[in-house]
Amino acid sequence: SHSVAVAVTDAGANDDADRARLHQMGYKQELKRGLSVVSNFAFSFSIISVLTGVTSTYNTGLRYGGPSSMTLGWLVVAAFNGCVALSMAEICSAYPTSGGLYYWSAKLAGKKWASLASWVTGWFNIVGQWATATSVDFSLAQLIQVIILLATGGTNGGGYVASKYVVLAIYGFILILHGLINSLPIHWLSWFGQLGAFWNAAGVFVLVILIPSVAKERSSADFIFTHLNTDNGMGIHNKAYILGVGLLMSNYCMIGYDTSAHMTEETKNADRSGPIGIVTSVVLSNIFGWIYLVTLTSVVTDIPYLLSADNDAGGYAIAQALYTIFNQRYGSGVGGLVCLGVIAVAMFLCGVACITSNSRMGYAFSRDGAMPYSHLWHRVNKHEVPLNIVWLSVLVAFAMALTSN
Repeated sequence: SHSVAVAVTDAGANDDADRARLHQMGYKQELKRGLSVVSNFAFSFSIISVLTGVTSTYNTGLRYGGPSSMTLGWLVVAAFNGCVALSMAEICSAYPTSGGLYYWSAKLAGKKWASLASWVTGWFNIVGQWATATSVDFSLAQLIQVIILLATGGTNGGGYVASKYVVLAIYGFILILHGLINSLPIHWLSWFGQLGAFWNAAGVFVLVILIPSVAKERSSADFIFTHLNTDNGMGIHNKAYILGVGLLMSNYCMIGYDTSAHMTEETKNADRSGPIGIVTSVVLSNIFGWIYLVTLTSVVTDIPYLLSADNDAGGYAIAQALYTIFNQRYGSGVGGLVCLGVIAVAMFLCGVACITSNSRMGYAFSRDGAMPYSHLWHRVNKHEVPLNIVWLSVLVAFAMALTSN
């Protein structure tokens, strides 16, 4: 009983310390501190989601530079990205607030430039986060359409090709689900974050073992690490430009780890847990992502075919590759569809984390009066959830997708 009492006292002291530190930064505790260091890490790991990033942008990497620009480019991006993550972790330890980057900018810029630095950083951050949610959920809607297409016979078998309005409807439905999940109390939301982290790790582990074991034809190590694809179909042959565009795939995959900072006002021992969440999520994502990327590239044997709009998957390279290896081995692409289903779930859980990060950033930004009608967006409900900004994030993400063709 004595040990239990001591644990309760320590927990209370930690909560008081977090509350006091937040008060020193000029804010009161409004959100519920229900996240552990594991939960904080899980949100960043879920939003980075290498299954999501690599899958949705693999076409770009394959078209611009191909295998070498992806497998070696990933290591280059990982090195620079690691430096950024370490810097962010250090600053997060000093200023553990949901505002994250824009608050840090204000403090680091000095009094003269604080307002401009925080305003510019804040708007770039929140618009970028809305765009990330749009990108992830719209990519999921497109992947669902590809799964349906392959399941109904593919392009060559007269499979169902959804119109852009159907894809948009699927996208809207996904966003609504994400809004509903993010309306739940933090202890439920924490469960989805941890599920996302587990699913990404387990999904990569399974696919990395399964894909090479099923494939009848595999690429050589020389092809995976040295082949440069300059046949991009765009008439562009400048190798430096091609490699630069190819690096966008790796860059896109490794974004979102500032989520650990945006969740610090709901995390216990925030000045330690937030930085640990940032660094750990980046390190593990770099490792898992590279292994997954190399595994996928090992079954790339015909780049023009995988990128062709006339293939079964309509030019969706990874979907076609997975469908093909199972079809060649078993005479059926069902196994490939199951693999795509695993990736789709990872994308869905990534989208959940995106809206979570959006809402916490918007909550903090509006709390400082930096958004139109700020008084509406930083309100929290009885469960200490910033409900209004959750649904604003959903609406803005949907509006961003209306520009799609």
